[in-house]
Amino acid sequence: MTETAVVAAECLAGGRARAARSVLGQVVLPGEELLLPEQEDAEGPGSAGERPLSLNAGVRSRVRVVCGPGLRRCGDRLLVTKCGRLRHKEPSGGGGGGVYWVDSQQKRYVPVKGDHVIGIVTAKSGDIFKVDVGGSEPASLSYLAFEGATKRNRPNVQVGDLIYGQFVVANKDMEPEMVCIDSCGRANGMGVIGQDGLLFKVTLGLIRKLLAPNCEILQELGKLYPLEIVFGMNGRIWVKAKTIQQTLILANVLEACEHMTSDQRKQIFSRLAES
Repeated sequence: MTETAVVAAECLAGGRARAARSVLGQVVLPGEELLLPEQEDAEGPGSAGERPLSLNAGVRSRVRVVCGPGLRRCGDRLLVTKCGRLRHKEPSGGGGGGVYWVDSQQKRYVPVKGDHVIGIVTAKSGDIFKVDVGGSEPASLSYLAFEGATKRNRPNVQVGDLIYGQFVVANKDMEPEMVCIDSCGRANGMGVIGQDGLLFKVTLGLIRKLLAPNCEILQELGKLYPLEIVFGMNGRIWVKAKTIQQTLILANVLEACEHMTSDQRKQIFSRLAES
């Protein structure tokens, strides 16, 4: 066990909550309670240091905190539900708060509302398509959930097709529901993915790494070969290059990037560019 995991285990065993700001990027364990900076209230900025996050704050609170994957609301507390590294993203306008989540090496995907995923059509039942998204149960996709689709103008979707869409319904009590249009009714890149190309699966941690802003891996891949690529938050990647050989090379490089250092990756890319 790493040193950070030992510290987290000792804190959990002793029942002591830890300040979230002090453990960002470190390991947190399930059942641990996090403390966040005290929010502003009617009496002005708090001076009591850290306290458990109050999610039932009054209307005068100016700080908005969003609980991401790995964290759960339990009354007025914030509890860790997954083992991993605590991450935080500041809001665009500043002012504190933001999004907190646990970055774990989870392989099984749990549908989340708003996530863009790659699914495989497995069946057609009336006006509903059943789509395998890698979760515990298939998602439903209406034939009307495509740009320009009507009762007369139905989309050409067959069993076995790859679908790139997003979740509009995703919770533990209901079947996940997908659509291939945005809030304006536009496809915006979603829909049936072409028959050519290669679909393969990676860890969810690698997907988040590749989708991070200014990802060096994608910039280096774009200089290597012309390509088309689609990322699904469910750990699936679809890639297509000019030739089958280039497509297989890109898939192998993407799978190996998770465990390579920056220098190792640059050496491989330089060799591929010379070949």
